[in-house]
Amino acid sequence: MALGAAASLGAGTASAAPATTTATCAYPYVCFERLSDGAIIGRFQDVTSTWQSLPSRPSNVKIINTRRDDVAYIRYANGSQACVAPNSTLTITGYVLTGIRISSSATCA
Repeated sequence: MALGAAASLGAGTASAAPATTTATCAYPYVCFERLSDGAIIGRFQDVTSTWQSLPSRPSNVKIINTRRDDVAYIRYANGSQACVAPNSTLTITGYVLTGIRISSSATCA
């Protein structure tokens, strides 16, 4: 089941909002920010054709995509996916994340 960036996900939520400039996540990264304390727990930069594993299997995070022309696909532990558009954020609560794939596509498919 593919999930859009603004989809409601049952027990958890996912919502999209425009990214704001932040010193903790600079261009051209896609960052994972822990909601509890704002700490950056992961930074990804490479466009890949396969999934990059998330070693900590985070949940309750904000994904910040600072890239101007590339989307980031996020994989949930249940196999579902969400897409974070360029220059936007996605807040995930209640779901465990297992992977990220940055695509050179400028729009979520």
